Amino acid sequence: MTQTQSISFAGGFYDAPVAASHAFRAAMTAMARPGDIKVIEGAQPPKGLSVAAGSLLLTLCDPETAIFLASDVDSPELRGWLTFHTGAPFAPAEKADFAIGGWEALTPLDQFKIGTAEYPDRSATLVVEMPELSNAGPILSGPGIKETARLSLPSLTEFQGNAQLFPLGLDFFFTSGSQVAALPRSTSVMAED
Repeated sequence: MTQTQSISFAGGFYDAPVAASHAFRAAMTAMARPGDIKVIEGAQPPKGLSVAAGSLLLTLCDPETAIFLASDVDSPELRGWLTFHTGAPFAPAEKADFAIGGWEALTPLDQFKIGTAEYPDRSATLVVEMPELSNAGPILSGPGIKETARLSLPSLTEFQGNAQLFPLGLDFFFTSGSQVAALPRSTSVMAED
């Protein structure tokens, strides 16, 4: 067995039904409450991918979910790990259901599908790896936010433009270590005071 093969088999959820349900709840709570930072863990992905990002991918991806790996995270180890644990196929950016990577490697955003008028749900969800997450930065408002929230976003104009496309557009998860936050397309983003 090669080192790549052994990495592929290791690092999945220890108690899959329980870990996956906890991870799914954290992901959905983050998406329902934009700006809230949640803990999501359980997976031990290969080097170069955070625990949060790995846990999200194991929870949300399956053989029907096409994944795009940006150049900063793409590796034979990660491809083997995702294939073994999710069965998800890999796709170019324009056909991906999920995309994973750092902000610079995922931009420009117009390479990802934003859905159609008939099927707005056929858009991509981006998992953006961040150095850290904090409740500082641009002001968020919209569904799931009582008044306003803040989140350390890697950009402002791209997220403002994405919100203007609603009901089309991209949805985002931001991950760092074992933390996750989300920004759905329905969230308005304003500059800091």
